[in-house]
Amino acid sequence: MKVVVTGATGNAGTSVIHALAADPKVSDVTGVARRLPGHRVDGMRWEAADVAPGGSDLDRLFRGADAVVHLAWKFQPTHDPLETWQTNVLGSVRVFEACARSGVPALVHASSVGAYSPGPKDGRPVDESWPTHGWPAAAYTREKAYLERYLDGFERANPQMRVVRMRPGFLFKRASASEQRRIFAGPLLPWWLVRPGLLPVVPGIRGLRFQALHTDDAAEAYRCAVLRPVRGPFNLVADPVLDSASLARMRHARTIPLPAGAARAALAAAWRLHLVPAAPGLLDAVLRLPLLDAGRAREELGWTPSRTSTEAFEEFLVGLGDGAGLDTAPLAAARH
Repeated sequence: MKVVVTGATGNAGTSVIHALAADPKVSDVTGVARRLPGHRVDGMRWEAADVAPGGSDLDRLFRGADAVVHLAWKFQPTHDPLETWQTNVLGSVRVFEACARSGVPALVHASSVGAYSPGPKDGRPVDESWPTHGWPAAAYTREKAYLERYLDGFERANPQMRVVRMRPGFLFKRASASEQRRIFAGPLLPWWLVRPGLLPVVPGIRGLRFQALHTDDAAEAYRCAVLRPVRGPFNLVADPVLDSASLARMRHARTIPLPAGAARAALAAAWRLHLVPAAPGLLDAVLRLPLLDAGRAREELGWTPSRTSTEAFEEFLVGLGDGAGLDTAPLAAARH
């Protein structure tokens, strides 16, 4: 089986290519990225390509593939949503249509919990039938939701293609620490501050409840989706649900109540001053995301996460304190 993975140098991509290359059923793995990395994986090869409009010839890359796993995504610049739209939305459309023209039998697309409409935080977790209209004020959720709508029509126009939509919660691993610090916190967050015992308090933001997953566990679900004859969306999360109190326990800190409005105002001010890259609309979206039920992935993919959400986030925090990374452009280790 030949598999092509776009966005193969990022957090999810590096784990997915490792999972696929280690499977004896997969004979050929091609990792696609804008910039070729120093990171090497036995059993796979790299191709330099840009999915954005005016970019590379995707038909050539996908021709003869048994499956394409589409992970390419640009989180920044958050002050220029047109640029991220070009890569994330129009680039994804180019990938989908190139798959159709090239006769690719299976497309596995990285959607997200962020595609979901606001939902309950304290009630039952929602399954894959929950509406996917995102949160319109955040570029990330708006783009993920738009692609869900595009795929609705794409599937009807291409019934011969097996289309899978993966909707994971927040993905963490040690090697993603430096990248995620750059994407969300910027230079204002010192590495050393996140080590246990050094951070005295954690803001207790009302409504901050989210589900995490180790990136390698998500990659295992992607591998299963490539190899099994499944279609449609799959939620991917691990237990338990995380909140401010659980984050404080990990750092041996205590929580202090912080109204969501105050947290947003502070983030908005820092974002307008270009002190942090994360836009305030993203916090609005996170506070409204529903909790997810991953029962379908367990039943149809035969998938079970090997680590808890606490273990995944703790590993990320350790990597954050160490400035950990990987030899790829997105995951490059932080310089102390």
